[in-house]
Parts: sequence; structure tokens; C-alpha cells
Amino acid sequence: MELFERIRRDHDRVGLSIRALARRHGVHRRTVRQALESAIPPERKCPEGRPAPALGPYYELIDSWLIADLQAPPKQRHTAKRIHQRLVEEHGAEVAETTVRDHVRRRRRELGLTAQAYCPQVHDPGVSAEVDWGEAKVIIAGVLMTVGLFVMRSCFSGACFVMAFETQSQQAFFEGHVAAFEFFSGVFGTLRYDNLKAAAK
Repeated sequence: MELFERIRRDHDRVGLSIRALARRHGVHRRTVRQALESAIPPERKCPEGRPAPALGPYYELIDSWLIADLQAPPKQRHTAKRIHQRLVEEHGAEVAETTVRDHVRRRRRELGLTAQAYCPQVHDPGVSAEVDWGEAKVIIAGVLMTVGLFVMRSCFSGACFVMAFETQSQQAFFEGHVAAFEFFSGVFGTLRYDNLKAAAK
């Protein structure tokens, strides 16, 4: 959608031709014509029911291996790579490993063989923040130079404080903390540092 907007804007404001727009945005001229006709991209056609001649005859066999794996110890279960090896060595299949890998991933989901786990991150307001240094190229008085960026980010709100320094010294590190605490109107109980030498000292 953004691409279509950029194409339409360049066409209206700059007056570029279809060929020039295609070259500028790295797309086919057909895409440029679609963007000029409508601001909304056409829906992509998904290939449904397309035959898989190379892997098709082995679908049931792969399923049987995956289902049998439920009774096997975790270290002895089939990986997609091992399934491909067995298909080639034992059954003479001529199929790409990536094809097997994609099929196995999809079938594991469909058969409910994949465990879905997640650990939600919950942060209370004003309790913790993350601190790190970054770098940026800036032009000061006409001179291109690299500055250190002190960054403190609240884990709860995602609000971010950034301050630039000429050097990433310990003095700048402390000064960044003071300015950040003033910005946040308080001090966090826990600060997490990303492997910083200045913090370790």
C-alpha cells in the first residue's frame, strides 16, 4: 500500500513516466500501471490445490513417521532433514530438501504436533528500564562526526529518552542517567544494561 502511495505521489508531483517510476521504485511497469489506476493494490492470487508431483506419493508415509514420533524419545524423533534423507535413501524420492521441510512444518501444525509456548512480558509502571549506548553520524558545524547516543527506555510504556555525547565516557554515562531521570520524573527501581563496560565499572 505504501509503495502504491509513493508511486502515485511521484507521478503527481514529479511527473515521472511509467518507465521512470518502475526504475525508481524497482518494480515492473505493470505494477506502476496498477498503482496509477487504483490506490489499493489488487489481491494476490494464492495457488490452491496445485499438485505436488514430486512429494505427493509420500504424504501418507511422512504422516505415519510424524505420528509414530509421538511415541519415540524426543532425541530420536525425525527432523525434516532426516525425513528427506530417508525418502531419498530408502524410497528413491527425487525431491528437494526445502520442499520436504516446508511440508513437514505445515503437517506438524495441522496434526497438532507442534507445541506452542510463549512467555508474556509484563512490566509494572515505573519499575524497570533498559539502558544502552548507540552511535549516530551527525553533521556539526559542517563536519561529519560520530556521536554516542545514551538511550534509556521504559519497559512498561516503551517511552524512550535519547541524549547525544561526543564520547561514550563514564562521565557522559552518569550525565545521561541524570538527564533521563529528569525526563521520566523519577528513578526506576531496576535498570537493565546491555553488556556495557561503563555500567560494569
